[in-house]
Amino acid sequence: MNIRLTQTFCLLLILCSCKSLQPVISRSNNTASVKKKSPQFLDDVSMTPGEKKSHNYTYKTPVNQSTKKYYDNVAPSNFNVEKADMLQIKYAVMMNVPVEQLNNLPLLQQIDHWWGTRYCLGGDDEHCIDCSAFTQTLLHNVYGVEVPRTAREQYDFSTHINDDELREGDLVFFKSGHTISHVGLYLANNKFVNASTSGGVTISDLNDAYWSKKYAGAGRVINDNSDQTSQTKSK
Repeated sequence: MNIRLTQTFCLLLILCSCKSLQPVISRSNNTASVKKKSPQFLDDVSMTPGEKKSHNYTYKTPVNQSTKKYYDNVAPSNFNVEKADMLQIKYAVMMNVPVEQLNNLPLLQQIDHWWGTRYCLGGDDEHCIDCSAFTQTLLHNVYGVEVPRTAREQYDFSTHINDDELREGDLVFFKSGHTISHVGLYLANNKFVNASTSGGVTISDLNDAYWSKKYAGAGRVINDNSDQTSQTKSK
């Protein structure tokens, strides 16, 4: 009896010390520990204009003198400045430009605020808006610049410039036949924001076939100080 007990005890010792069994035991333990962990996801993170961002995301707002001036003077009080960084990322992706190039945060906030607002001729509010009322609103709210109401009037009011001079805040005009019929606000990289009949407030590209065929030129109403209208009108 003692001999059998001794043999059984020795066999158990051999099995427990066998190295070939250790990886199996280790893998079993790891698998069990992995199963206990639940995956975690960031909710409500979106790159689509107008959609809400996750409340778990912390936004950081760059500070410089130019943006501070905009915030102090013209940024609407109903905008959440804390989401500015995400706006820069979102619109940089949409426009295919470096994030740091989009440093006019109040302009991005205005675009995001109006994004998707439907088009209607003669409209000038958040229910519906037409192209010239939209550019008039942007120029007033972001740059403190006052321009006439219609696209044709804005064309006559602005100083005409060459395409290679285009910069943020300039106006881009389009025509039907020989008549100026549409206007948008230039942003960067051939992109402009406008209230279009097909998509409402959106960003379009000057190189698109539809727009390039109707393009009538560009005009400037913002002087080098970016805070007053140009006093020189095109002849």
